[in-house]
Amino acid sequence: MNVVLLHRFQAAGLRWLFFLVGLMVMSFGIALMIRAELGIAPWEVLHVGLMQQVGFTVGTWSVLTGLVVLVGSSLLLKEWPKLGALVNMILVGVFIDLFLYILPQVHLTSVSWAMMLASVLINGYGIGLYIAPGLGAGPRDSLMLALNLRLGWSVQRVRILLEITVLTVGWLLGGPVFLGTLIYCVGIGYVVGITLPHCKRMVQKMIERGTYYEDINKGTVRINNYDGTSKEIR
Repeated sequence: MNVVLLHRFQAAGLRWLFFLVGLMVMSFGIALMIRAELGIAPWEVLHVGLMQQVGFTVGTWSVLTGLVVLVGSSLLLKEWPKLGALVNMILVGVFIDLFLYILPQVHLTSVSWAMMLASVLINGYGIGLYIAPGLGAGPRDSLMLALNLRLGWSVQRVRILLEITVLTVGWLLGGPVFLGTLIYCVGIGYVVGITLPHCKRMVQKMIERGTYYEDINKGTVRINNYDGTSKEIR
């Protein structure tokens, strides 16, 4: 029993590790896009617009809007949010402000475009990586998954419609919109549609490998092993 519990704790630890790494990767992608200054993601357009109208930091508005969205997602799914969703709501805002503090301003257009394109891929992979362990999607992705389940629409379609809606509200509040914003709106749904199943397979494989232990009831008996029954012993 102690061995079983130990491996369960190991599996849980691996899930939380992938989850936290995914949050950091996603937040880095968001910060990278903001520093590129070629247009930011729709949710960040909303957060920047709110910052300009009211105050506070981008990360603070990420937490506050996340709280509102998380409540809405819970009502749609008729279930309490998972612990991971609450952790996501808080840590993403912290990570965004931290990466914005670390990343320098960019003045070369070619570098800005490289950062912009990379940020979409990085953000999408981070989303897939933190959702895959099953600890609870963040507020915005919880809403995406809730609408996917309730309406039966594909992840790509739901994501694109959500991004366009939020973008419109953020733009009306004065948030910055440019070509990079359009690229993100169109591209992120397709990226997540590819990275999410890939990350689920990868995380499951890593967890199974990390928690594997030999069990005579699960595996085959090795006749050539020095276990007292092999030919060498006999």
